[in-house]
Amino acid sequence: MEKEKRTRGITDVLLILVITILAGTVLILACGASPMEAYGLFFRGIFGTPAGFAEIFVKACPLILTGLGCAVAYRTGFFNIGAEGQFYVGAMATTMVALNWTAVPGIPRIILSLVIGFLAGGVWALIAAVCKAKFNISEIIVTIMLNYIAINFLGYAVRSFLMDPEGNVPQSAKIDKAVQLGTLIRATRFHAGILIAIICVLVVWFFLEKTTMGYELKAVGLNKRGSTCNGISVMKNIVLSAFLSGGLSAVAGGIEVLAIQKKLLEGISSNCGYTAVLIALVAFNNPIGVFFVAVLYAAMQVGASSMQRQLGVPSAIVNILIGLVVVLILGRELFHFKKKQAKVGKGGNA
Repeated sequence: MEKEKRTRGITDVLLILVITILAGTVLILACGASPMEAYGLFFRGIFGTPAGFAEIFVKACPLILTGLGCAVAYRTGFFNIGAEGQFYVGAMATTMVALNWTAVPGIPRIILSLVIGFLAGGVWALIAAVCKAKFNISEIIVTIMLNYIAINFLGYAVRSFLMDPEGNVPQSAKIDKAVQLGTLIRATRFHAGILIAIICVLVVWFFLEKTTMGYELKAVGLNKRGSTCNGISVMKNIVLSAFLSGGLSAVAGGIEVLAIQKKLLEGISSNCGYTAVLIALVAFNNPIGVFFVAVLYAAMQVGASSMQRQLGVPSAIVNILIGLVVVLILGRELFHFKKKQAKVGKGGNA
């Protein structure tokens, strides 16, 4: 039975891969380009140079952390669509600490900046968690509204109290070099924040899979009524998952400020908070899966950029294919669910 299930899973993955490649080929042909040449440039963009390969992990870093945040929340049935806003809140909090706590030396200030960012993002997510747990207000609506508030508040901040006093552009002053997350590989943008993201993946996996609290989070997500009957607090676990979710997404914002932009500015997230929802969904909310899906998505972005630069094929093809993959995965799950229900129905009639 286990072997059959594994074989079926591999077959489904290969089928989805083939359909995705065929769809990509059709889209490339529709642009008037050669699929062979386009795919060649795609892989050359990924593996052609060390800088190109390192860029995959640079782009994957925020996706890993925001994807982890969404995955933790979804484990309890808390549908956090607010990773984008939490990213912005974390970026703002991290910037304020990095710029103003000048009495604290380099590395301790980096740690404090990211910790404060984590706490700020966690508290921001708690607004939706409390609304859901106390008043049964949809967390989807609340988190989406909070996204708009956070994004627009950042726009206000970089034009007022966080604006660089020596400039007239809506952005903060540059972060001190001592507080920046430096690059680890010369001639690339591979930075220390990527290691932080990998550590977060391992810590979250251990927390969810090997601890009692992680078990309780999963139990609440699977059956809230059953959890309550067994003495597990539904409200406590929803609040905890929301706090961790918001905190992880906020750390992504903090790392983006300290490692890539070196300052706070509008549009800093590149919509990775929204992409995180797809990352978590495709990874089935598994922390290790989130890492690999985020890296794969980032690799597709890097390869598509190479195609666009050298062949004129729109990089938007990647987003179309990702959407197709999500639909195929959902279709697969629905198909197997209906098949299982049909078997159960036949057994009951018998």
